[in-house]
Amino acid sequence: MNHFTLFTNGLEATKTFYAICGLKPGPRPPLNVPGVWPRLLGRAEFCLALLAALFLIAGQSPTLAQADAWTSLRQPGHVVFVRHAVTAGGFGDPPGYRLDDCASQRNLTDAGRAQARRTGEAFMARGLTFDRVLSSPWCRCMETAKLLTGRDPEPMDALSNLVGRAEHREHQVMSLRAYLAGQGSASRVLFSTHGILINALVGINPAEGEMVIVKAGVGGEPRVVGRLRVE
Repeated sequence: MNHFTLFTNGLEATKTFYAICGLKPGPRPPLNVPGVWPRLLGRAEFCLALLAALFLIAGQSPTLAQADAWTSLRQPGHVVFVRHAVTAGGFGDPPGYRLDDCASQRNLTDAGRAQARRTGEAFMARGLTFDRVLSSPWCRCMETAKLLTGRDPEPMDALSNLVGRAEHREHQVMSLRAYLAGQGSASRVLFSTHGILINALVGINPAEGEMVIVKAGVGGEPRVVGRLRVE
């Protein structure tokens, strides 16, 4: 083997990685996509081992990764955690917000509602349905879940926002793991929640409207098997 072809969403970071390994940019023909042809100038064993690891992490194109994630979601026992769709921006909610008053909260924009509808259409096109639809009580999450599935979601306190409520983090994460541990192996569940909660559970910071596909391991320990975002 004398060359590798890698796809990456972070070209500059990948170039830096190669440089650390001792690879220098070489001549590259004029292609219609950005890229670089680094050449191996030493430390071959070290670099090839690191390149193999990089291939496992970033070797798939975004299109292939999305296809794999859709395939995983169709499998029994997989669930999806979705961050609410696009909002007006900012962090948390306005001072004095109330859960019983949507107007006092940060809500979806028209673009966010359209995004959620497109994702719902993608579910329908693939024949994906959910046995349960659970949501944070925050209005932006409830609305996202309904637009995704056409169903009124069930509020679930364990999916609540953690912004300004850090003292609830451990309890909510433990509750979600307990739920995952007890769910049936054939059930498919959609959880509509907040980015900060998804990060607390699986260590990923999803974009608004992004989905994280999860399969529960021993004791409900969540294992991320894919990510999806319908543009």
